[in-house]
Amino acid sequence: MTSDAGPGRLSPAPESIGYALKRLFLGRPLITDKLKSERLSNPVALGVLSPDAISSTAYGTEEVLVELLPYAGLAAFALLLPITGVILVILVLVAASYRQVVMAYTRAGGSYIVARENFGPRVAQIAAAALLIDYIVTVAVQAAAGTVAVVSAIPSLGPYSLEITVGVVLLMCYANLRGLREAGRPFAMPTYFFVIMLVLMIVVGVIREIFWGLPQYDATHLVGAVDVHQGNGLVMGATILVVLRAFANGGSSLTGVEAISNTVSSFRKPEGLNARKVLTVMAVILAFLLAGVAYLAFATHATPYQSGYPSVLSEIARAVFGHGAIGQILYVMLQVATAAILYTGANTSFNGFPALTNFVAEDRFLPRQLTKRGHRLVFSNGIIVLAVLSVALLVATGGSVNALVPFYAIGVFTGFSMAGYGMTKHHLTQRESGWRYKLAINLSAGILSTIVVAIFAVAKFTEGAWLVVVVFPLLVFVLMRLNREYRAEAAILEEFRSEHAEPVNYARHRVIVLVNSVDLAVLEALRYGRGLRGDSLTAVHFMIDAEASARLRKRWDHFQIETPLKIIDCPDRRVARAAQRYVADLTAEYSNTGVTVLLPRRSYAPLLGRVLHDRTADKVSRAISRLPHAAATIVPYDVQSQIRQTYPDMWEEKFARRIERFQNRLTREEDEAVQQAEHPTPPPNIVAVSGLIAGHRSTIEGKVIEVTQEESRSERKREDGSSVRAILVEVGDSSGTMRIRFTPGRGGDDVQAGQVLRVSGKARQSGNRPVHMLDPDYSIIEPAPGSPADKGR
Repeated sequence: MTSDAGPGRLSPAPESIGYALKRLFLGRPLITDKLKSERLSNPVALGVLSPDAISSTAYGTEEVLVELLPYAGLAAFALLLPITGVILVILVLVAASYRQVVMAYTRAGGSYIVARENFGPRVAQIAAAALLIDYIVTVAVQAAAGTVAVVSAIPSLGPYSLEITVGVVLLMCYANLRGLREAGRPFAMPTYFFVIMLVLMIVVGVIREIFWGLPQYDATHLVGAVDVHQGNGLVMGATILVVLRAFANGGSSLTGVEAISNTVSSFRKPEGLNARKVLTVMAVILAFLLAGVAYLAFATHATPYQSGYPSVLSEIARAVFGHGAIGQILYVMLQVATAAILYTGANTSFNGFPALTNFVAEDRFLPRQLTKRGHRLVFSNGIIVLAVLSVALLVATGGSVNALVPFYAIGVFTGFSMAGYGMTKHHLTQRESGWRYKLAINLSAGILSTIVVAIFAVAKFTEGAWLVVVVFPLLVFVLMRLNREYRAEAAILEEFRSEHAEPVNYARHRVIVLVNSVDLAVLEALRYGRGLRGDSLTAVHFMIDAEASARLRKRWDHFQIETPLKIIDCPDRRVARAAQRYVADLTAEYSNTGVTVLLPRRSYAPLLGRVLHDRTADKVSRAISRLPHAAATIVPYDVQSQIRQTYPDMWEEKFARRIERFQNRLTREEDEAVQQAEHPTPPPNIVAVSGLIAGHRSTIEGKVIEVTQEESRSERKREDGSSVRAILVEVGDSSGTMRIRFTPGRGGDDVQAGQVLRVSGKARQSGNRPVHMLDPDYSIIEPAPGSPADKGR
């Protein structure tokens, strides 16, 4: 078959309508070679990474006054300054804590990496959940506050605030799907513009207050302002709970302080030192702006409005700059700068959230679809998820900054806490020079941040914090549950207990097996392929990630798989399209030749499998089936049934067994003896040592490496006076080793080095300690070489 494409070659298959629309919407696809990380200079890094933190000065002071004025009246302006002072103290401690974080952990991830390295991956999911919530709410809060800056200057747009905010978020989503990158001077300009304008306002305002006095607003007679308590006395009506709620609101001013620690790898070398310098400068700027805005609010009595606009910052600017021509120009410039930095701060999350979800998904705590780069080399799935959740949050709260703040700071300060406690553990473990001083800083920052979280949870509980209090542990549970599913699947598919994979001994066959890993599903497809008795058998892998492909090649060679492996570059990451072209070329190259493509497909849990795994095999199968002289066959491998047999104490399996027993009691068609004879309990699956999951009962087989008795200060004595000690046994297979502890009188006396044991028990783990078992059931499969039992065989 020939065509215009050239002699003996097939013309390329037409593009699908869906792909054509994607290309029209997002532009031409970028190839993987375009993925380069740009190192940031310190001035650019300050502008690019600090808008989230610095922009919070636009609404932090206002949030304090919103809580105080209805209860404390005009005394709220006097209470504002000490509350701001406490917030600045927390800022100093948190910044000092993160100065150590960026020096110790120069990889992206911030508090997540700190918690994971010091407390293990499971505890680190608390930090992951905090950061995920933080990024989602950051988009909503920053975008809503940016719209407030716009409608403060143009009040006629006020009734459309929510629509404007949602539109801005969707526009950010579209721009980031097209590959927008925050790595240059254009994204640093809004930060410097805002800082210059705010410093100018503070300097002019302080000078005017000192020498001439600033005009003051009459907070009690402003139409549309928040309710102001009528009464005398400094704390008239301002209970401790009200002050705590105001302080909690003000804590939103510290959001974004951790942003630099999340992207240390973006700095020029030495990364840690440069990140620490930028972090220090950012903290100084933030402290100055917070103090300046709070003082000017105190001096002018700028009052928040119930509608959310005009903002307190807008009111301060009008009082400071006046109503003359120059004053109006400066006022408009400040509002433009405020809106620009707030929208830029919101857009920062569209880079941070997908990167974090990719990182957590690589650790197998989120669906692996979040690790895939899309059409324009961005983590498209993460961007879409962030936009959807942010828009839903905006619609639920009406786009009100005050309604969003309770969702905000709990996640932020939880991240601060995890970073502080993680660095405390780091110092206790490493004990580097000056570790006691550093430990005191980190521990203080962790404790203080935890107190702020508690204050938020209690003081703002009825105003929306209850939702975070409920969602936060639920999110941590979901992350842990997804990880358990992935680990169970990996234990079935990837963890081999023999040194080499079982060789394929069938006749040589001419087929193609598409592979993306080395596991039992692939081996099953290779065996099936040999049984087809073709002319040749070739394994093909389409390379999307060079490092992953190198690991695949190394694993392929390690298990000495006889089938040749061919790796083909796929720079645009369109595996189905690449497979279609490869097969089309083969059928065109050899006339009257048919090509059979085998696609290993793992079948997982019906519900979680759809969430945790994509359907690449189905997509490739459909693409190849369109070609003449080509056939695609999916070779299924049932992972879920293997998981349930290997880990029988998973709650899903327990629930299924209880349902079966309940049905049997209802029908009573078989007695237990007959049922046991006809449906015997299947023997447990043997799992590799590296496939053990803490908290679940499993069965392993391994060789006894060492048997020792545990030293103990207090030892029980037998009747003959001899000591009774616990027995420690180290057992291993080709995947790793584990420690078994038999308490006195619970077995282990007949275990010897060199034996092969079958061990069944619940795996245990605490922190980063290896998985171990306590008093498991065991049987000796093979005696030790040279033992009497061995000689008698």
